[in-house]
Amino acid sequence: MALPNIYTDVNFKNQPVSSGTVSDSSSCTISSSALPKKTTVHKSNPGFPTLLLALLIFFLVLAILSSVGLTTLFHMYSDLLEEKNTLQQLNHAKLHCIKNHSSVEDKVWSCCPKNWKPFGSHCYFTSRDSASWSDSEEKCSHRGAHLLVIHSQEEQDFITDTLNPRAHYYVGLSDTEGHGKWQWVDQTPFNQNATSWHADEPSGNKGFCVVLSYHPNLKGWGWSVAPCDGYHRLVCKMRQLYV
Repeated sequence: MALPNIYTDVNFKNQPVSSGTVSDSSSCTISSSALPKKTTVHKSNPGFPTLLLALLIFFLVLAILSSVGLTTLFHMYSDLLEEKNTLQQLNHAKLHCIKNHSSVEDKVWSCCPKNWKPFGSHCYFTSRDSASWSDSEEKCSHRGAHLLVIHSQEEQDFITDTLNPRAHYYVGLSDTEGHGKWQWVDQTPFNQNATSWHADEPSGNKGFCVVLSYHPNLKGWGWSVAPCDGYHRLVCKMRQLYV
């Protein structure tokens, strides 16, 4: 049976036979059309959705940073405004501060205006000027304070140690309506059992205010009633400033 002829694109080249030697080397040439074709991978450019996502992320980060920055600036402005309002209320150019050992959080120094005396958590100022009770309260208010409110005997002893025994000093206690309803200027409830009246005080049947006065023949310093339009010295009181 005759076999079919099979053709291939292969060329053989015989090497010439040298004398006495037969070369077994041969060369094979394969047509490039018989080799597999190389596949070329084309890189595509970023599409529109990818670019849009990147822009969205950028603007989101920018918005977050802007929000944080605005919040920080707002807090800084609020702190500066509060400090400015406090200083305007105090109306004092200089403060005297001492190391703070109280439980006030994040505060290092407790301060009183210059020429004010500290006691407890408050500052006290004694004026040599004389004025009516209402004008005295206004003078204290301009200093960011109010007329003296006494909460304990220790506080009163501290104040009276600095006073002139020959003068009277307005405190922030009054009964302007004359009904026996005494009222402190800071709205502290009046405690009848925590008073320091002189003997036979309070007296009078019309609106009166209270002064600190010294009676050497009695118990020393105590409270007396006086007409609210009388001219006496004054004592101001304010809370210490913590910084």
